[in-house]
Amino acid sequence: MTSTARRKSYGVKGAPYGFLIPASILFVLFFALPIGYAIWLSFRKVQVSGLGLGAGARKEVWAGLENYTDAFTDSELLDGALRVLGYGCIVVPVMLGLALLFALMLDSEKVRLAPFSRLAIFLPYAIPGVVAALLWGFLYLPDVSPFYFVLDKLGLPQPDLLDGGPLFLALSNIAVWGGTGFNMIVIYTSLQSIPAEVYEAAKLDGATPLQIALKIKIPMVAPSLVLTFFFSIIATLQVFSEPTTLKPLTNSVSTTWSPLMKVYQDAFGKGDIHAAAAQATIIALATLLLSFGFLRAANRRNKRDVSQGVAR
Repeated sequence: MTSTARRKSYGVKGAPYGFLIPASILFVLFFALPIGYAIWLSFRKVQVSGLGLGAGARKEVWAGLENYTDAFTDSELLDGALRVLGYGCIVVPVMLGLALLFALMLDSEKVRLAPFSRLAIFLPYAIPGVVAALLWGFLYLPDVSPFYFVLDKLGLPQPDLLDGGPLFLALSNIAVWGGTGFNMIVIYTSLQSIPAEVYEAAKLDGATPLQIALKIKIPMVAPSLVLTFFFSIIATLQVFSEPTTLKPLTNSVSTTWSPLMKVYQDAFGKGDIHAAAAQATIIALATLLLSFGFLRAANRRNKRDVSQGVAR
């Protein structure tokens, strides 16, 4: 092989790595380095000498696992985690259930105005979360909400959706309204990839539309359901904009309502970035472990179903 041919061969083999360099640089600068810096900060703390005045009175020292110990014993962080757990128990099943229902309805042969319906269901997802929270927040306020005006005219009770237990429903409604469209598109796209011959064979066997949906469509879009559930868990654990936006409208939402709000309050409210870094690291690890555990369980179930199908 000549030197020219050898250089061309090396150039062809190295081309994929060349295309990866820009993305790798961006990944390192804006993802890996900030994560590493946050982890490094989580093992340090500020030591104050005397009144904390003068040069050298405040210095950063090694703290070991002290910030993590404080985080695991922080009642505000634990209470926020419990609130997010209750919030997720409402949001995830309702949102995915509606997304699956809408996807199945749009995939039906009898549906009319399917393009408009898809756009109408997906449109709330295109609205920024802060804007959506403000929109619903004012609809929840009795003084400005048209819903309360109608209830008052009809003589019906007017529940306070921004206080107590209804607050979870109010926050969940914002998340469901905004996230259902995205999950519906994912499931609907998966439904569109199913070969038409499968439906024709089922119809020849006398299957009804309900049986086709339950026994063919839903099992075949199971990977999409797993994917949407995975994304929904991550979004639930990272809830921040909705309660933060509604906080000025009600006293029921504290500055530490969710774990991420607690991190924000410690970092920018109290100025303790080291404790906030430890809490953020714990939240990231919890999200990673839950996501990894769920994906592993889903993959194990898929392998078992495949092995059972081959055995049959």
